[in-house]
Amino acid sequence: MASNPQVPRGNPHSRMAEFSPYAYLNRELSWLEFNRRILHQALDSGTPLLEAIRFLSSFSDNLDEFFMVRVAALKHQQADLVTQTGPDGLSPQQQLHAISKTLRPMVRQQHDYFGWQLRPQLAGQGIVLLDYGDLEVDQRDYLSHYVEHQILPVLTSLKVDPGQPLPYLSNLSLNLAVLLTDCQAAATTIAWVKIPRVLPRLVTLPTTLGSQPHCRWLGLPLEQAIAPHLATLFPGLEVVASYLFRVTRDADLALEEDEADDLMLVIEQELRRRHLRESAVRLEVQSGMPTSLQHLLMQALGLDSTDVYEIKGLVGLGDLITLTALPAPDLKESSWTPVIPTGLSTTVPSVDGIDSQAADLFALLRHQDHLFHHPYHSFVATVQRFITQAAADPQVLAIKMTLYRTSGDSPIVKALIAAAGNGKQVTVVVELKARFDEENNIHWARQLEQAGVHVVYGVLGFKTHVKMVLVVRREGDRINRYVHFGTGNYNPKTARSYTDLGLLSAHPDLGADAAELFNYLTGYSRQCSYRQILVAPVSLRQQLVNLIQGEIDQADRGRQARIIAKLNALVDPELTALLYKASQAGVSIDLIVRGICCLRPGLAGISNNIRVISIVGPFLEHSRLVYFHHGGDEILLIGSADWMTSNLDQRVEVLVPIRDRVLQSELKLILDLALVDNCQAWDMATDGSYIQRRPGVESPRHFQQLMMARYRRGGRGDVNRVTIDPT
Repeated sequence: MASNPQVPRGNPHSRMAEFSPYAYLNRELSWLEFNRRILHQALDSGTPLLEAIRFLSSFSDNLDEFFMVRVAALKHQQADLVTQTGPDGLSPQQQLHAISKTLRPMVRQQHDYFGWQLRPQLAGQGIVLLDYGDLEVDQRDYLSHYVEHQILPVLTSLKVDPGQPLPYLSNLSLNLAVLLTDCQAAATTIAWVKIPRVLPRLVTLPTTLGSQPHCRWLGLPLEQAIAPHLATLFPGLEVVASYLFRVTRDADLALEEDEADDLMLVIEQELRRRHLRESAVRLEVQSGMPTSLQHLLMQALGLDSTDVYEIKGLVGLGDLITLTALPAPDLKESSWTPVIPTGLSTTVPSVDGIDSQAADLFALLRHQDHLFHHPYHSFVATVQRFITQAAADPQVLAIKMTLYRTSGDSPIVKALIAAAGNGKQVTVVVELKARFDEENNIHWARQLEQAGVHVVYGVLGFKTHVKMVLVVRREGDRINRYVHFGTGNYNPKTARSYTDLGLLSAHPDLGADAAELFNYLTGYSRQCSYRQILVAPVSLRQQLVNLIQGEIDQADRGRQARIIAKLNALVDPELTALLYKASQAGVSIDLIVRGICCLRPGLAGISNNIRVISIVGPFLEHSRLVYFHHGGDEILLIGSADWMTSNLDQRVEVLVPIRDRVLQSELKLILDLALVDNCQAWDMATDGSYIQRRPGVESPRHFQQLMMARYRRGGRGDVNRVTIDPT
């Protein structure tokens, strides 16, 4: 690796990296730093206990997906003898080594904290997770009866011998390796017991049993309930010991879309094959498992020692998420009730989700655009209301929308089905390739088709990631269009915990753009330009390049130049290189990047004028918002696209400009408050590490709390004091 960055070379608009590898951080290692910030939220003494459990669970779930997708991809590249995968210059082998070196201390820290700190603290608050050895006589009697009648009938034991090799171990499944002694044959043998997912991971015991005082909840891990009763599964044999382990497998789909006659059928087939041919990428084993048994598992799974993580404590901490459902508000963050935005509160959706005063919402939109910031603003009373009212309104002729992810019991899908039943023309672009939501989306696609909805699957070779709804309504002798563009999925459940922005508008240009984009998604269209919206993969990249270059030109003339981008990820090497060039020209740049950031701030002579922060709080920062000073004629855009090559070149994405001055001021205020956060903001260092801000002598400024306070008082009082400080 080069010790110093080089000056830019070559064409500034090249898709290739223009600086030495040192100038680019590895995306996988940057992601691990993001997950470290999630872990820190759990370790923070100021985090309520059940919120700490939630963050520990998120840390584990994030790692599961990281191994299933990112580590799996690196292993495939390693097998294909790929030598370099990105502008940072690291080979797959080097990345896998760095991942292992970085991650192991984090995993140990996670388990040590849960075992030595969090678990005793929970017990002190009456939430007691016992080990089997801690059970008292009456608790053991209850457990024996429960296991006999509720657990053992579900279990299956599988032998391992030369005629019966290691059975298939499904992805993320918990398994017990059982060592047995056959006294008649004077031999030791091995069997496997898979712990079914249909059983709760944490077995609940009656709080009236035992002598634990003031219990709110009492239980123990499922594997510890099973282990003492394994002899029932192996009559005539002696159970010597049992050891828990967990396998993680490659879970990405390999699709050849251009050869697919029926994309839904192909994906269904691939989902079935996923369970048959996915290769293992990680093995988690309970501490104390004999080395010989580990080697047997490694050999059977095609893994080596770098893929094995020995866990001291509870394997699969993600399963602790069930504890967060306990009725213990004193151990959680204060709940937030989303507010109905000022101007919409006069008509509240009825219990069945349909508002009888449907026309009022459309009248409001004809008068002015409305900007929503979820979860501070109610998703149900805004976006969901827009769709359900459109479904019931007799003047609405057509509804078109995109669905990337939605909830399992989606009221929005039900509204679309109702709209089709009401005789409206309903078209839904369903993204079947939304990772880990493929089966759910296939289910909804079939239900929509059966209801008479026209379901399409987007543009061949591209994921449809744009968040967009178009409603066509007859009003007198005219046909008017109403649109919603958002940064998040149409999912009422995640809308309560993800921060996202959305625009509802009746602007004719936006309506026409949405209609033409739907034509691009559903029919034959080679349209490359739109009136207002920026669309990937046709023009978004080049328009972002032009906007950044415009700030460079302003700086070159000695004028004020400013860029602020709030994103989930910044990975694309072309935009990274162009931001470096902008910094060199004197453009002031602030990046609010929640997750992966491959740009290094503070590099002498390259990124002195770039600052990067990440905000991690109770809500997941998911909104994308971009600001360009643009010579004083400010440009603000919201949308679905992060600055990643996949978003810009391989997905259908949209950024929509917000032109209303009042709404612009609201967006600038959001950016201002994010930049001055001194509680949940982390400053990124040049080496890719992060340092959490602390208030010191200043008053605490918690971005999400400031937003809640603002929206709680109706969003008044701050909008005229927006600064966007260029320094």
